[in-house]
Amino acid sequence: MKIVMLGAPGAGKGTHAKGIVKKYGIPTISTGDIFRQNIKDGTELGKKAKSYMDAGDLVPDELVCDLVVDRLQKEDCAKGYILDGFPRTIPQAEALTEALKKQGTAIDYALDIEMTDEAIIERMGGRRVCAKCGATFHAVNIPPKVEGVCDNCGGELELRDDDKPETVKKRLDVYHEQTAPLIEYYKKQGILHEIDGTLGIEGVAKAIDEIMG
Repeated sequence: MKIVMLGAPGAGKGTHAKGIVKKYGIPTISTGDIFRQNIKDGTELGKKAKSYMDAGDLVPDELVCDLVVDRLQKEDCAKGYILDGFPRTIPQAEALTEALKKQGTAIDYALDIEMTDEAIIERMGGRRVCAKCGATFHAVNIPPKVEGVCDNCGGELELRDDDKPETVKKRLDVYHEQTAPLIEYYKKQGILHEIDGTLGIEGVAKAIDEIMG
């Protein structure tokens, strides 16, 4: 069960990846975690990645793919995995497809959580994060018991800069330019499943269950 999670920032990829992890016992693989672990362990791939990062350059697609594929060899990925945030571009997707093909394997499902830009801006604009403990709430979906106050620790709830409409709009523009073409890429491979992100957490989770059957 090898899954790629697709969808714009704020569409709920992370939330539903956690649900899949809990239900099927497979890990979520994120490139940020892989970079940090390899750099910490001082691996050859980690040293290469660090040299680019220290110079303020983007890590080349080929090296990112090598790091991801190396991570997929670990024992906890034996039953499958979820890729969240990778691939981000068509060249990365092509490199991943080729690398997996050499191992006689392939991605099984590309799950695309679909939402309009307007719905995402509205959803993220309602999100509030506790300045003290980091707990997340939402004005509509997960409201705190007392407005502006964290249920867990009583800390002040804030609207993060990342969630402000102008920032979300910029992130969505980048997504449409770089990442949205992946939808067509995986559609051509016959593994794309589009899910209505406005169904709510339970509705989307049910749709994912039906797809993975």
